[in-house]
Amino acid sequence: MSEIVRIGSRQVGKGQPTYIVAEIGINHNGDVEIARQLIEAARHAGVDAVKFQKRTPELCVPPEQRGQMRDTPWGYISYLDYRYKVEFSREEYSEINRFCKQIGMTWFASVWDEQSVDFLADYDPVCYKVPSASLTDHKLLRHLHQTGKPVILSTGMSTMDQIQDAVDVLGLDNLIITHATSTYPCEPHELNLRMIPTLEKKFPCPVGYSGHEVGLIPSVVAVSLGACLVERHITLDRAMWGGDQAASVEPGGFERLVKYIRVTEQSMGDGVKKVYESEMPSLRKLRRYQ
Repeated sequence: MSEIVRIGSRQVGKGQPTYIVAEIGINHNGDVEIARQLIEAARHAGVDAVKFQKRTPELCVPPEQRGQMRDTPWGYISYLDYRYKVEFSREEYSEINRFCKQIGMTWFASVWDEQSVDFLADYDPVCYKVPSASLTDHKLLRHLHQTGKPVILSTGMSTMDQIQDAVDVLGLDNLIITHATSTYPCEPHELNLRMIPTLEKKFPCPVGYSGHEVGLIPSVVAVSLGACLVERHITLDRAMWGGDQAASVEPGGFERLVKYIRVTEQSMGDGVKKVYESEMPSLRKLRRYQ
């Protein structure tokens, strides 16, 4: 077990700068050009990595949902067909990989099934993310553990016992746990940010925060509570079609988020009271002794 986990060239954990992830997820709506624009916006904001989602639709969509019809930008189609529309192919992921290397952006993905893990292995990802929905999929967790790569475990809609079971499968080496509430968007009273120090006390590994709220303040507060990694969805426009867009942050907001997190890091200090050199003029001018 370790309180520091290396993701690519970065160390993540206590005493390290917050690792900031812009989750593109499926906010690209199946369009590689939109994905490129989101990657570029994330790079401009100063994030450490962008994240996608990779799943095999025929494995991840429950049989009873496959034929359900819904309105989409591609017409009135089944839910299974919709899942295929937003799933990038090998050619499209290769273009994403090429573009990220070109501009120096780290990328990885949430994986929803073993086939997706093997699919992404060809790109030698710096880590894998377990989405909250897959926390109880121990077969997937065992498959991820065998890769030897760092794993980020999201804990939305899970009990502490379920989290413990997942940690027992994955082990604490190369593990980062992120607190999350899987509501899109999430109301403030359900964010429960004090779970961050609770998870820190329970598990001797880095703990982060995956936020789905509207706005930036809770994600910054998460850093002050000890989150060593912050992940937020990024979008070009929150009014775009898609279930995650409303809980996402637009490019200008992401720039502010990164700035606020970096200022928060500088502001936390070490908890040891001292008199700073910058205070001395005021001390000499204003201090009174009786």
